[in-house]
Amino acid sequence: MEITVSRIKCFCGIFGISNNPNASTMAYYGLHALQHRGQEASGIVSHDFDSGRPVFKIIKGEGLVSEVFSDFDVWRPQLQGNAAIGHNRYSTTGSSNSRKNIQPFVVNYHSGNLAVAHNGNLTNDKELREWLVSEGSIFQTTSDSEVFLHLIAKSKKKDQRDQIIEALSYVKGAFSVVILTDNYLVAARDNHGFRPM
Repeated sequence: MEITVSRIKCFCGIFGISNNPNASTMAYYGLHALQHRGQEASGIVSHDFDSGRPVFKIIKGEGLVSEVFSDFDVWRPQLQGNAAIGHNRYSTTGSSNSRKNIQPFVVNYHSGNLAVAHNGNLTNDKELREWLVSEGSIFQTTSDSEVFLHLIAKSKKKDQRDQIIEALSYVKGAFSVVILTDNYLVAARDNHGFRPM
């Protein structure tokens, strides 16, 4: 008797880097190396300062990394900073033909700036969305990744790192995620370590 074990499939490629003056360039090369993990869309968010205030800048679009970031001389000056996260999309939830679902997602909320890039599936996405909407959240996408943003923003904790820890305690499923804040770059995965980092 022969038993065939199918390979674990991992979708989307995520990348994060901090404390590097060429962070967006390193993110570009990281996403290029992860191109096999998603070919629908690509995006990079960089963290920089403007007059001493943290600012996030983003470029994202449909296509391969080399297509979205085809002109180095155009995108590199726009994505200055010492930290960056990136995402290559392979849709598993949310509409694959919606530009709104292209990651990373970026928001400015009561505690500052926040960007999220996520790989995997949240098995309690529907329940969390329903609860968050009943609490006043307004979703902009159909991606389960947006749930992270709303959970973090809903937290009553003062520190962004503590908000992220609290948000992660709510989600279930197989996932890995990189989260960029004004002060932190956080990488996390589900408690079973099912999705690679």
